[in-house]
Amino acid sequence: MTGFINADKRAGVSSAHVVNRIKYLTGTPCGHMGTLDPLASGVLPVGVGRASRLFDYFLNKRKVYLASFRFGETSDTLDAEGEISARTDCVPTSEEIEAVLPRFVGEIDQVPPRYSAKSVGGRRGYELARAGVEFTLPPKRVRVDSLELTGQSAPNVFEFRIVCGGGTYIRSLARDIAEAAGSLGLMCALRRTASGIFDEETAVDVETLTKETAEKYLIPTDEVLPFPVYRPEGEDRRRLLNGLRISTDLPEGLYKCYIDGAFYGIAAAEGGACRIQTKLC
Repeated sequence: MTGFINADKRAGVSSAHVVNRIKYLTGTPCGHMGTLDPLASGVLPVGVGRASRLFDYFLNKRKVYLASFRFGETSDTLDAEGEISARTDCVPTSEEIEAVLPRFVGEIDQVPPRYSAKSVGGRRGYELARAGVEFTLPPKRVRVDSLELTGQSAPNVFEFRIVCGGGTYIRSLARDIAEAAGSLGLMCALRRTASGIFDEETAVDVETLTKETAEKYLIPTDEVLPFPVYRPEGEDRRRLLNGLRISTDLPEGLYKCYIDGAFYGIAAAEGGACRIQTKLC
């Protein structure tokens, strides 16, 4: 089996749990694309079989989140599951929050949470944090396309809709927005409603799947790739099958390569030459 299952992760379980369940149901190695914290729910695309080789083509795709930030306190993990590390009586108003939001739209430098998978000297940040090791993480450049305050569910809890690129930490946004508004903050709820072309409308709760129904929700790999189609023939076909480059007049870019009617992999055309960049068969 090869393809994607657009999983709807429940809050309270890990991304690894979702992947392991799909692996059990399909009997095929799997991997997830863009992890979600256990606190979060929502869209978690899972690559089944060789489809996991395509993850690099999705890394910077657009993500959409609905988040709840609680102001007036923060935690060691920057979310509600961590240990509260500081409090303040200062809770900003909706007007004060909206006034600082433009600072966090566009290309911004963001310091990842200490409890994250970022590597420090060969060890994950969360491993060092749990061990009580003091360390700092350098800022990374991320992209936030839009950041909208959508409501207020409690005196100190505000709701946001966030559209961003891959690698953006929503917990860090909670911290930084609160700091800019003169307060403290943490993320208390999060739902991802879209990840690239995968959205919540077509997502499936994997806890309801069985071995008999899992294949029904398997999305073919070529259906999720926005590349033009290339069908080599004759000598070009033979050379590409043998891992060789061919001369081509194709415009530069990536192509879905079909050989003998089957989706073979991703071909890359550059400088008048073409080769198979990622093989799926």
